[in-house]
Amino acid sequence: MRDMISIKDLSKADVEKIFRLTDKLKNKLTNDLKGKNIVLIFQKASTRTRVSFTVAINQMGGNAIVLNWNELQLGRGETIEDTARVLEGYGNALSDLEHPCQALADLYTIKQKKKKLKGLKIVFLGDGANNTFHSLIMLCQMFGMDIVVSCPLKYKPKMKGKYKIIEDPKKAVENASVLYTDAYVSMGEESQAKNRIKDLSKYQLNSRLVKLAKRDVIVMHPLPAHRGMEITDDVIDGKHSIVWGQAENRLHTEKAILYLLMK
Repeated sequence: MRDMISIKDLSKADVEKIFRLTDKLKNKLTNDLKGKNIVLIFQKASTRTRVSFTVAINQMGGNAIVLNWNELQLGRGETIEDTARVLEGYGNALSDLEHPCQALADLYTIKQKKKKLKGLKIVFLGDGANNTFHSLIMLCQMFGMDIVVSCPLKYKPKMKGKYKIIEDPKKAVENASVLYTDAYVSMGEESQAKNRIKDLSKYQLNSRLVKLAKRDVIVMHPLPAHRGMEITDDVIDGKHSIVWGQAENRLHTEKAILYLLMK
């Protein structure tokens, strides 16, 4: 595996290899990246991606150099290609279209909890054009999951795939094994906040929707969460939530990704 910019760069066998490596590398200190300097460049604010990659690199014996876009000549117009050639590597952990690292951690978490993936029904609530949804939809398709996106039609995913769009969230969540939501307003969409919140408010992941899903349904959110907006306190902190384990698995799956890319 030379690059991982999109889930499309991965085969099912690649994903399974990442999961096996995740099991092997979890909670272990190694020297797999000893002597390697890995530059992480961030164009937007970041918590989980920045910290999880930095810790993963350190736990594997490497040195993480974290830089903001505007600290580099990129902020003055130098091309990414020129910067990359100088740094001899460019880390792409997410973009406006996809978030492959988050999606791999999510699918790994679902497999941990449910033991199987094929045939499981996952429902995405809210903005169907969300970057994490795009990546996770592709992964869920790869493993034969039943995918439903519950959103207004103008917020449907910006990609084709084997998923259903059900605008009524109550109908969408019936028989669901996994319920997934994310922020209604992402970075760069602040000017649209008022309209987006109004359009998506009925897709809030709350206890009423959870009760309509399977009794053992799991609730997921990639964070940061806007409590009381796309998800309620009682749900994100409730017995069905696996949000905190989901967040921790970013670290573990990213160690496997780094190993495959760097070794």
